[in-house]
Amino acid sequence: MDHLDRPTEQEIRRRVAELGPWFHNLRLGGVETAPDHFLGDYPAVKWRSFAAALPADLTGRSVLDIGCNAGFYALEMKRRGAARVVGIDEDERYLEQARFAARVTGAAGVEFRRLSVYDVGALGERFDIVLFMGVLYHLRHPLLALDLIRAHVAGDMMVFQSMQRGSPETEPVAADYEFWETAHFDRPAYPKLHFIEQDYAHDGTNWWVPNAACVEAMLRASGFAITARPEQEVYLCRIAEPPQPAGAVYPARAR
Repeated sequence: MDHLDRPTEQEIRRRVAELGPWFHNLRLGGVETAPDHFLGDYPAVKWRSFAAALPADLTGRSVLDIGCNAGFYALEMKRRGAARVVGIDEDERYLEQARFAARVTGAAGVEFRRLSVYDVGALGERFDIVLFMGVLYHLRHPLLALDLIRAHVAGDMMVFQSMQRGSPETEPVAADYEFWETAHFDRPAYPKLHFIEQDYAHDGTNWWVPNAACVEAMLRASGFAITARPEQEVYLCRIAEPPQPAGAVYPARAR
């Protein structure tokens, strides 16, 4: 199909089938890539719940989409006029889907690269907006990933999303607890990161699922300030002040 500038609907259907299965339900020339998604019209249904919280005009800005999958969010950022959009993922099949989607939709200039979140330092640049959505609970080392994003690629704003389980409530925690104080660990709103030893939702890549308090605590611990929560699982963050020392992967605790 490389010689065809504008593939026909029949050609799109054939290529969509070849590249399947799809996790992102995209509309490519009238063809839906995952019309029977168990989450509905996903991720469009999620995007509609927080799209208004992001700048409508991204002219001149750079965007990094970590764990881009088939490129839904990367393409949305390009539609808003972002000057540079880079999507990274470890799964080459998802990247092939994303490149095909970009071609069909005419999203010229979006770059898709095979790269792990643990290797974001190899990009060698900071981005105005980092999208880190639907990735944390798939990671064996989630806090390390946040530290690396903060240290190497986050330039201004991060849009974060994670599946959450447990209490949706948050509450202040003390700056310190005595060794024999244990009651706070059992409170529903205390930060908890649930470990999945086997599979969850028939997916062996699910490792950790935080509650809401844990999400917020991990973001703060990695040097991000939460500025808005436009959707239950979505957080808009800015780099916290003072910034972490350059190259710091394991931020020292304040004393």
